[in-house]
Amino acid sequence: MQTVCETYHSPVDVVIVGAGAAGLTLAIELARRRVSFRLIEKLDEPFRGARGKGLQPRSLEVFEDLEILDRIAARGGMYPPQRLYRDDGSYADVPLGPASPPTAAEPYRQPLMVPQFATEAVMRERLAEWGGSPEFGHELRAFQQDTEGVNAVVAHAGKEETIRCRYLVGADGGRSFVRHALGVEFPGKTLGVRALVADVHVEGLDRDVWHRFNDARLDTQIAACPLAGTDMFQLQAPVALEGDVDLSAEGLTAIFLARTGRQDVVIRSVSWASVFTMNARLADRYQDGRVLLVGDAAHVHPPTGGQGLNTSVQDAYNLGWKLAAVVDGAPTTLLATYEEERRPIAAQVLGLSSALLEAAKRGSMHRGREVQQLDLGYPESSLALRTDEPHEAIRPGARAPDAPIRSAAGASRRLFDLFRGPHWTLLTYGNERESWIPPRPGLRVHTIAPRGTSAEFVDEGEHVRAAYGLAPGYGVLVRPDGYVGAVLHRRSMATLETYLAQVGCHLPYRPNCVVRSHNCL
Repeated sequence: MQTVCETYHSPVDVVIVGAGAAGLTLAIELARRRVSFRLIEKLDEPFRGARGKGLQPRSLEVFEDLEILDRIAARGGMYPPQRLYRDDGSYADVPLGPASPPTAAEPYRQPLMVPQFATEAVMRERLAEWGGSPEFGHELRAFQQDTEGVNAVVAHAGKEETIRCRYLVGADGGRSFVRHALGVEFPGKTLGVRALVADVHVEGLDRDVWHRFNDARLDTQIAACPLAGTDMFQLQAPVALEGDVDLSAEGLTAIFLARTGRQDVVIRSVSWASVFTMNARLADRYQDGRVLLVGDAAHVHPPTGGQGLNTSVQDAYNLGWKLAAVVDGAPTTLLATYEEERRPIAAQVLGLSSALLEAAKRGSMHRGREVQQLDLGYPESSLALRTDEPHEAIRPGARAPDAPIRSAAGASRRLFDLFRGPHWTLLTYGNERESWIPPRPGLRVHTIAPRGTSAEFVDEGEHVRAAYGLAPGYGVLVRPDGYVGAVLHRRSMATLETYLAQVGCHLPYRPNCVVRSHNCL
């Protein structure tokens, strides 16, 4: 059928292509900063698979900031132990990783298992609370950029429209149309493993363990993991590099029987299934003028270690505040720090995921702190302000730790309570608030003092001092994405003012927007 072309221009700040986890994170970040956007998705309905089911501790901190963590946690649960079956039918139950109880600085130290479709459903709910929604069945057909913006041609219901936007962001997955249209190279390698993954209803398996068979033999490995928050299992198995795979309930039951000999296990139905070839690839660049890439459009990983969805969410979390600041008048050079900071992280994660895949081929599924993403940071970033002040404080570019504090009114609080939201936060250690810069739109200033002194908040257990190493007279500037921007003394206010101007913190948020009512925030 021939497409009817009905072209009109609808001015908007940002068009986001792809309504998966990365696109939804970016949309929420823009929405709460009152930046106008269109979030388009070529699928006619939300993705219904559980392909990305592991949420790492750093992503849990991101979701707390977006005020959806409890909702997401309620849709999933903790990872069960692995049950490793031996050839003689005996088995051993072992944990997936070490027990890591929460600390004052790190309140989340265990991953959660939440099916991807459940995580994204909660994110759509949060976006709706800000007045936004994905536009399903909308496919990007072409785009052209100039010095002032981008014209995006979008097809829907047999018609086309041209959307004029200031920036376009490709969050459209590993086969990204946006990346291909830009001509951005996607070097890397195919890892020589093809696998099936399926969300299925099963009879004959206990739901309190992750069943793993033949772990030491790649050709006959198979696993069935109970999907937290559902009555399904996720079936995972390497398959031959060539040939069709029967993904019906009968076909998957036959594969399970052939690899385990378990005639008592029957797959009754299949909710979603896919066969994929594992790759490790990284885009040459994340930005081309007014067009940017996030998530799988910029990097693809093997699924080992549960890094892909988490890295994608954190890409968008990094880009969101920067894109909003530039839209609101910050220097456009701020956008260059997105690639500067996130591309090295993706390269590191690709190496980790590939190494874990090699270990999995040998039967090892143990996971340690390296997958939690709590130690990732940007110490070499141009946004990590370095001063000559002698101090023992946390380094700029590091993740800003949490800590319990007590308010002057006596309430128990956390640093994460002060960080939550789209603003920058200046924590001053000591009770001399007046000697620091005053608050302004986009910045909140809080005083924290040692126990026994008077201040807005009291470091009663000295957890702030332990986490940040601050002495009276020093302060720490925390970015909107929860990383340290600067540690400096109160006499360095001129340096701080210059820094804040460079990131657009001195500028007010705009009071309204000019897009369609369903995304007018």
